[in-house]
Amino acid sequence: MKLSTRSRYGLKAMVDLALAYGEGCVSIASLAAQQGVSDAYLEQLIGSLRKAGLVTSSRGAQGGYTLSRAPEEINVGEVLQVLEGSTAVSDCVGTDGTGCDNACSCSARPLWIKLQQRINEVLFATSLKDMVDDYKTQTERMRS
Repeated sequence: MKLSTRSRYGLKAMVDLALAYGEGCVSIASLAAQQGVSDAYLEQLIGSLRKAGLVTSSRGAQGGYTLSRAPEEINVGEVLQVLEGSTAVSDCVGTDGTGCDNACSCSARPLWIKLQQRINEVLFATSLKDMVDDYKTQTERMRS
């Protein structure tokens, strides 16, 4: 599985919103500057996350975006599903299981299923708060 830039930038923006959680809204310009991407591109990503109910927006001078739930209540799997649509490592392990005509006779399919299960365990067990905590630990180590 290789994540698209859409997922990488979208997830990083969600972590940035998690870092600011409880401190008010974050502007799209601020998020885009932190990511090094255009406002318009990030606006598309945040728009998808807003439609999925993971982000809320407010207008006005102090407007911007914030997480719709606490960072510990949003997991990485949710975010990536919105941004990627699927995190399947192979078509034959997708959600409907119809992506491969040889699924029943494929000797590699059991491995792909095990791999997909482990990936899903990590994605859905890791919250945005976990990512924030890991990020803070990483930055503290870099300062030492």
